[in-house]
Amino acid sequence: MKNNTKIIATIGPRSCNKNTLKKMIMSGVNVCRLNFSHSTHEEHLKIIQLVKEINRELHVHTAIMADLQGPKIRIGDVKDGVVLEKNNKVIITTKDCLGDNKLISTNYKKLPKDVKKGEIIMIDDGKIHLSVISTNKKDRLEALIVHGGPLHSRKGVNLPNTQISQPCLTEKDLNDLEFILAQPIEWVGLSFVRSKNDLIRLKKIIKANKHNAKVIAKIEKPEAIHALNEIIEESDAVMVARGDLGVEIPIQRVPVLQKKIVKQCLKSSKPVIIATQMLESMIENITPTRAEVNDVANSVMDGADALMLSAETSTGAHPVETIKVMYKIIADVEQGHQKIKDKNTTPNSGARYISNSICFHSCVLAEQVSAEAIITLTHSGYNTFEISSYRPPCKIFAFTNNHSILNTLSLVWGVTGFYFDSENTTDDTIKETKNILKLNKRLKKGQLVINIASMPMKEKGMTNMMKLSYVE
Repeated sequence: MKNNTKIIATIGPRSCNKNTLKKMIMSGVNVCRLNFSHSTHEEHLKIIQLVKEINRELHVHTAIMADLQGPKIRIGDVKDGVVLEKNNKVIITTKDCLGDNKLISTNYKKLPKDVKKGEIIMIDDGKIHLSVISTNKKDRLEALIVHGGPLHSRKGVNLPNTQISQPCLTEKDLNDLEFILAQPIEWVGLSFVRSKNDLIRLKKIIKANKHNAKVIAKIEKPEAIHALNEIIEESDAVMVARGDLGVEIPIQRVPVLQKKIVKQCLKSSKPVIIATQMLESMIENITPTRAEVNDVANSVMDGADALMLSAETSTGAHPVETIKVMYKIIADVEQGHQKIKDKNTTPNSGARYISNSICFHSCVLAEQVSAEAIITLTHSGYNTFEISSYRPPCKIFAFTNNHSILNTLSLVWGVTGFYFDSENTTDDTIKETKNILKLNKRLKKGQLVINIASMPMKEKGMTNMMKLSYVE
């Protein structure tokens, strides 16, 4: 793959067969997302096995992301043809029932306790607005229909003014985690993050299970915006989840917040993903709208590490074509747009000062000498994440003997990974990595490259060496 910006595709009923999934990966997919709001563990396991099988066949390193549902609030089942009329009243109950235009149920048992009079309840991505009139604080509340419309079963509920008491990790999430952490999965997405404590709890569970999965903090709650800096610092990566975010906060704030989050993630050396409705019309159509193309292009120009497709590839009619379209847009933008660097400050002192300085100056040197590539030798992936965050004007090739990190890096901007297990001297290793890239037609004789690594190499310590040389 030649693009720097990576593609994440949600795998679902229309893309979970081997033939389609293989075509999608060949067309540009770098990360396969499993949405744990849908499907069974058995269905997810089948996809995991298929991805690993295709990786072996194609000699690629497609990563797998498990996306937890989180405290997603939904209404229950409703009768066909139900319409909520403006200025009428409706009862919401925590007891199971078949809903109509006067009574609907919810899966969130604490809803009557959490909401207060005057607070807004939004249903179906904000298409329906309710205002709380009263609540018995137990199992029932009454609301005024401020903006009505057709009501369908199992639609999502958003509470932009309410502090919900439900934890970030629900019982369902904990059950899903038990399955996830028994699988070779590289990334776990945490939904509806409100503070860094949510991330700390998930990381403790991952560590207790002796797993190496990295955590993606999904930004989709107002509380997350207020605690943005500490959430970014605690996370391994961040997702701008524009669907729920655009309902929970005024929708006109989302574009500026997207740019702000991307910029802060680059500064903190954390990969950042832009998600939701990127090519939404391609769920049904063979081509996207002009507005969608511009949305994808602007996300690339903002500096996102990866762009994510949801229903477009999971339930849409054209999953392979959607990937091809996104890949072409990214390629065109990257060729025609010179990225303005967001991260141009030198590293501060600290435990990683030497490593960070080597990474920073390798990017500066790469620009000064028009180097073709920066080649990293890494075991933890740290130096590769750091170099990527500077968005150098060249390719980044990561060599590692850590299979898990090799797949993990598939989400990171500009990085192409190679499995490499050698205990030769530093000079021999540098020569070997350049030869491998020549054989793979990634480098040509006479090009300048920069190698960074730790010395002595056997200790796999912090990066402390940088070398500029020609490809022989």
